Amino acid sequence: MHYPLIIFSIFNLLTFSFSSSSAQSLSSFSITTSPWHPSQNRTILSPNSTFTAGFQRSPTSPNLFIFSVWYSNISHDHTIIWSANWDSPVHQSASLIITSNGDLQLINGSSGPNLWNTTTSMRSNSSRLFLRDDGNLLFGNSWESFQHPTDTFLGNQTFVNGTVLRSRNGKFRFTELRNLVFDGGSGSGSDTYWSWGNGLLSLGLDGQILTDGGNPIFCADYGLNRTRRLTLGDDGNLRVLSYDPGNRVWVPVWVALLEICQVHGLCGPGYICYSDGSTLSGYECVCPPGFRRSRGSDSCEIRNPIVDMGESKFLRLDYVNFSGVSNQTSLRAPNFAECESRCKRDRRCLGFGFKYDGLGYCVLQHGALVNGYWSPNTQMVFYLRVDNSESDPSNFTGMSQVLDTTCPVQISLANPDDESDGTTRNIIIIVGLFAIEIASGVLLFWAFLKRYVKYRDMAQTLGLGLLPTAGPRRFSYAEIKTATQDFSEANVIGKGGFSDVYKGKLQDGRPVAVKCLKNVSGGDTEFWAEVTIIARMHHLNLVRLWGFCNEKGRRILVYERVSNGSLDKYLFRSSGTESDGLEQKPILDWNIRYRIALGVARAIAYLHEECLEWVLHCDIKPENILLGDDFCPKVADFGLSKLRKKEQLVTMSRIRGTRGYLAPEWVKNDTITSKVDVYSFGMVLLEIVTGVRNLFQGPSTVASEDWYLPQWAFEMAVEEKRIDQILDRQIKDSYDDKVHFKLIERMVKTAMWCVQEKAEMRPSMGKVAKMLEGTVEIMEPPKPTIFFI
Repeated sequence: MHYPLIIFSIFNLLTFSFSSSSAQSLSSFSITTSPWHPSQNRTILSPNSTFTAGFQRSPTSPNLFIFSVWYSNISHDHTIIWSANWDSPVHQSASLIITSNGDLQLINGSSGPNLWNTTTSMRSNSSRLFLRDDGNLLFGNSWESFQHPTDTFLGNQTFVNGTVLRSRNGKFRFTELRNLVFDGGSGSGSDTYWSWGNGLLSLGLDGQILTDGGNPIFCADYGLNRTRRLTLGDDGNLRVLSYDPGNRVWVPVWVALLEICQVHGLCGPGYICYSDGSTLSGYECVCPPGFRRSRGSDSCEIRNPIVDMGESKFLRLDYVNFSGVSNQTSLRAPNFAECESRCKRDRRCLGFGFKYDGLGYCVLQHGALVNGYWSPNTQMVFYLRVDNSESDPSNFTGMSQVLDTTCPVQISLANPDDESDGTTRNIIIIVGLFAIEIASGVLLFWAFLKRYVKYRDMAQTLGLGLLPTAGPRRFSYAEIKTATQDFSEANVIGKGGFSDVYKGKLQDGRPVAVKCLKNVSGGDTEFWAEVTIIARMHHLNLVRLWGFCNEKGRRILVYERVSNGSLDKYLFRSSGTESDGLEQKPILDWNIRYRIALGVARAIAYLHEECLEWVLHCDIKPENILLGDDFCPKVADFGLSKLRKKEQLVTMSRIRGTRGYLAPEWVKNDTITSKVDVYSFGMVLLEIVTGVRNLFQGPSTVASEDWYLPQWAFEMAVEEKRIDQILDRQIKDSYDDKVHFKLIERMVKTAMWCVQEKAEMRPSMGKVAKMLEGTVEIMEPPKPTIFFI
């Protein structure tokens, strides 16, 4: 543990607490109260007592002081929002004075330099330093701190074009109200690593950032009454921080860079910045294989210098990228071998990056390895050049290996008989060899077609050069027919406008669900690409795709079969017991219902926020939530929205089976975002609690044409505090107010936030999962407005 640091913090806190008790609060500082020494323990207080200005002890040294402005009402934090001399703290003997000429000066001792020189056009006897309610520090009528910010903009502060925010460590700047810049990047001065197309204008008190282009940015806590600030941190990231008075912490509600390692200059040359994404600011600097930390500087150096460039080799680093335009050469290479060859011939080339996307993306790294970072979002592999003797294996793996589609055929000819020189014999030999070559070619071609006939669609793409090895299995149509007993009607487990579903069993005994798609949009290449993306999604609460069939115009998906069927069979039970001849499903208790809701939320959050490609479900409903043997929920039909034509989702003729779950954006022709899935999940969550289909009236006296499930549930559970009135009557008797109240209250309040009519009012699915878990506070939701499709 860092005992000196802990002792210093306790000393600093005690010193501040003691000094605060005897501090002298001023409404302003003028020539009559000049000079002002740090030892006098004076402060200037804003009229509403929200902000304080004065000398604060430096966080790095208790004997030095910084003239600052901070929040008065956040006493445990003393967050500095502006400072006059952060990079030049002064001693206790320093003086803040107003000269006879009306100049405000901060002098470090009797003979020290002037650290803060401010002049005013007013007469010296009327010049004063005072603090406004909005945190703006003013001197006279010609100087104010809002025009000279340090690292922070406050809420409702107009951003003046030309002002610059600087991080306290001096490494990063926010310039032109749009660019984040690293000073000293790539060895050639400033290096811009983030840019917002339209400049930022102001941070509103409601959590809305106004931009020059007219499209505002909404913070995660938009609409709440919170204290907010826009701050450039020492890690180079720009954040909007919101103060949570309940937990007494600053919470980031908007960040410029979601991946902290994309900030340039976090790690020295040669390093690779690594972040697991668990926090928005946590990262680690590691050396690549074959390199070690340099003793003389904050950088990585090669362990075994390359003796002969011609004898060097490349180590594969998956998802690694080195940026810095001045150190890179981009080119178009027809294949991987050409990209590797170009780097190997260049003695200045330290490595190369390549994307396996068939577009020939190739980048050569020269001069220095700077701004290296690891991220699956790069979709690139970097090949690092090392000496041939290097034995260190690569510690960055994850991408699929590539196929070698070359089948070389070597034919060796026997030496001719020395005594044979007849022309006839030579002709016979030549003709015979020619015939053998033709026959061999025909046989090899026939064998290739027979062996790889089921991969003929993929074979059409061999001109791209490289294909990934990992992917879903391709079934033949004959295998599907055998598994489903020739698509027997007895094996039908679902029919719809988009697909028919059959149960079946593969030759290895695995039970499967076979989905025969109808009216699929796009060609074979697009279909194969979408199926590959779906197959790569692995989550406990997603149905696993095992393979597909694309033969003779038939497009079929083969999924794992989930034993207990869909959720709607358990929630919406018929009035009769077994009159319909179907097996009666057991009643789900409250703990199982909560586990189902939480599992579905986590699965949708995975599709929205954790996949390499952004995936919308667009059809969340109880019929697409399947239950396993232990009632573990599994979401089905994800990733099919691109294959399905849009009119199948939103037109009245195709809306059957999905009415009641579609968000208002579909009908209003608004922009479709991930919030449409949030709305659908909110409806499903209410149905899990109430056991009532949202299209049919529940136990209410409201007329059927005016009845709306979210509104009725809000009135009962939130306004009248009668949460027991909305519970599913099947298990209402098992409701225990002491055991189940908190759990069900979280489910209801979370659902109310999800079904808000405005998309920006709904939380993200990641936050929805945390709300259900109870790890974040759920604010009182507004009443949902009636919306009918």
